[in-house]
Amino acid sequence: MSRFRMYPTSAQESQLLDHCAHARYVWNLAVQQHAHWARGKKSAPGFAEQCRQLTEARRENEWLRAGNADVQQQALQDFARAKQARFASGFGEPTWRKKYRHEGFRVIGTDRVTAFEEDGTPLLNSKGKQVMSRSVVVQKLNRRWAQAKVPGCGWVRFRLTRPELPEAKTFRVTFRNGQWHIAFAVVPEPIGAPCTGEVIGVDRGVKITAALSDGRTLNCPQLTVRERAQIRKHQRRASRAPKGSPEKTAEYAKVSRLKAREVNRRKDWCEKTSTMLARTCDVIRFEKLNIKNMTASAKGTAEQPGWNVRQKAGLNRAVLAQGWGLLRQRTEHKAPGRVEDVPAPYTSLRCSACGWIEKNSRKSQAEFVCVSCGFACNADTNAAVNVAAGHAGGVTPRQRSSAREPQPAWAGIPLVHEEEDVNAVRGRPAGLLDREARTLLAPRHRESDLHQVHAVVDAHPLEGCR
Repeated sequence: MSRFRMYPTSAQESQLLDHCAHARYVWNLAVQQHAHWARGKKSAPGFAEQCRQLTEARRENEWLRAGNADVQQQALQDFARAKQARFASGFGEPTWRKKYRHEGFRVIGTDRVTAFEEDGTPLLNSKGKQVMSRSVVVQKLNRRWAQAKVPGCGWVRFRLTRPELPEAKTFRVTFRNGQWHIAFAVVPEPIGAPCTGEVIGVDRGVKITAALSDGRTLNCPQLTVRERAQIRKHQRRASRAPKGSPEKTAEYAKVSRLKAREVNRRKDWCEKTSTMLARTCDVIRFEKLNIKNMTASAKGTAEQPGWNVRQKAGLNRAVLAQGWGLLRQRTEHKAPGRVEDVPAPYTSLRCSACGWIEKNSRKSQAEFVCVSCGFACNADTNAAVNVAAGHAGGVTPRQRSSAREPQPAWAGIPLVHEEEDVNAVRGRPAGLLDREARTLLAPRHRESDLHQVHAVVDAHPLEGCR
């Protein structure tokens, strides 16, 4: 969606809050109707029936009749869509909306415009008449400001942060943390590939938010030290204020406004970073992380309480503050089909130069020194290179396993392929030399066995071997 900051006047803000209250009230009535449904009973009313009930309620209720009918009907339409998408969206059943937390409403465009097909031809109905669609009424004032027509409020100004005005059929107005926003329901066109053949890997972490395989490191902006001190100050004042007092509400509102800055900075950073990746790279590979499980609470249950609960809670906050999921999601939206996930195991332990996997190569959080080839670089950059190469992790190859004891080089013992039968070549009983060799050439041998090995080789020399 195209989202902009709104700046209504005092009178317009009062009317906008009434629209939010009406939309929330109608939504909660629909939730209550469906909550009483049980198996075996008559089905709950649908969108058409609820609209007829809304018309009757507006005749009887003066407060509801004072609101805008389109705003209230769109709340019922949103509920119907949420009810249909409860399985696909992952949010489950629609729940209650609360005051000061779910403040917003949706408005359908009042301007009638000509509808067209995808190929640009006019859209006609079954009778051959031109189909007219809705469009929001938006005007551009200058390079920085524009205005939209909201029912009951007239023209409301908003900050224009894009060069062109959005063309949409509906828009949504939201109010949170003392800020009004307008979001137009328009899906932007995906960003085309640069066709340079560049493949980049992104390793996400807490110390470094995104380490790229080309050596760049990107960090998500956080709150400053002063802003964090202000949050702690307002939280202390709120805890000392009487319960339910205006002072406690005011202090918590100040905390919410400060935390909203961090959210806005994180979203802005994710938008800019995802756009940069989509414009400069053909394929973007992320390590596959289950963020929901990674940030799960460690408190456990009453029977089996967890340990280091506060430490794990701090780690969870640090992980969620980096915006890992939002960065991956927005990159997929802007570069569909060009984003791939690489399994995360062993990407930080594998040497990007020789492929050796060893946990001792990770000297610290930022230092990686391969114990096999001596390659050294930043640990996050090394992991990003492995992600860009598409390494799916796994174990070290058998011939180079770090779990096996060092094997000395045996001079004079030939290498025999598995398909060759040495005993058949020498005319000896099958399996005799094989049993002797397996017994003496076991992985866990001693130096005292060297004499026995040479004795076996001398007793049964092989032709063509030195």
